[in-house]
Amino acid sequence: MQNNRLTDTKIKKYNENGYLSPINILSSYEVIQLREELNNIEKKWPNQINGLNRNNIHYFSTLFSELAHNFKILNVVESFIGHNILVAGSVLFLKEPENKGFISWHQDGIYQGWKPYNSITAWIAITDVNESNGCMRMWPGSHKNKFKKHKDTFDKNNLLTRGQTIENVPLKETVPIILKAGQLSIHHPMTVHGSGPNLSKSRRIGFAIQSYIGANVKQKNGNTYVQLGRGIDKYKYHKHISKPTKFMDKNDLILRDKANKELQKILYKDSKKIGKY
Repeated sequence: MQNNRLTDTKIKKYNENGYLSPINILSSYEVIQLREELNNIEKKWPNQINGLNRNNIHYFSTLFSELAHNFKILNVVESFIGHNILVAGSVLFLKEPENKGFISWHQDGIYQGWKPYNSITAWIAITDVNESNGCMRMWPGSHKNKFKKHKDTFDKNNLLTRGQTIENVPLKETVPIILKAGQLSIHHPMTVHGSGPNLSKSRRIGFAIQSYIGANVKQKNGNTYVQLGRGIDKYKYHKHISKPTKFMDKNDLILRDKANKELQKILYKDSKKIGKY
């Protein structure tokens, strides 16, 4: 797998299971840089990565912007959605040690508003991720059965927007996604997945690009801000923005706030109330 160009075997595995992991992306030095960036933001600007602001940190952090546009990740994604790639959003997932926070069984695509479903979620481990600290679990092949019924729970410990939950998922059929810091997992927008609480004594950190979309993808529930990841965008369905050129720029923060408000409208469409994310 040169420069993370996937082999036919890997592509077949993704198409069969609806996910693929682990994929090596970052060096240990790059991981340390990202952790230091987060520590700096939390120390000086804690409100910038809490609640709704856990979305789109790559708008104002040049390091996380570089990660969202990492050529190795784009090489992987291109195998499934084509050469013309848009970066449509990111989410920072922080699970504190010995904490009840979890992510219920769900499918990303049911509330993202993309059509067609030419998209992919890329999830990068910023710390080691295992069953003890609440790794993702995937239901292999579940992407082949279209969307399932979701119930909004708004559980206070659920890290999803609406606590959207698929009931009666067969746990024995799900697979833990164990990653070393710097490794990547990707999954299809219809793949059923979730994660448990962090029962360990260490923090678990993940960063998801949610999602990479093909340029042919429309947003049917609102407006989406995007950056060009690779190729060209001849369709111009979305609002294009530039990558940040410096850390914590005021204009980039204002743009992030606008994008997050639009994202909130999409994620909570037809919802009876608004959650904290």
